[in-house]
Amino acid sequence: MKVTVDQDKCVSSGQCVLTASEVFDQRDEDGVVVQLTTEPPAEEEDNARRAAAACPAQAIYVEE
Repeated sequence: MKVTVDQDKCVSSGQCVLTASEVFDQRDEDGVVVQLTTEPPAEEEDNARRAAAACPAQAIYVEE
């Protein structure tokens, strides 16, 4: 699995961090998503998928 984010599309809702905190974080100054890893460990893959589905801006992309 490969995960990428589009910071330009991010609306800083924080759903990704709440769902997959091992994969995503947010910048302190504006809340925009920060990707911690592009290839989450197997135990975090479902969380990464849920984060992508929960993103209101559809700024998270998952390649299987």
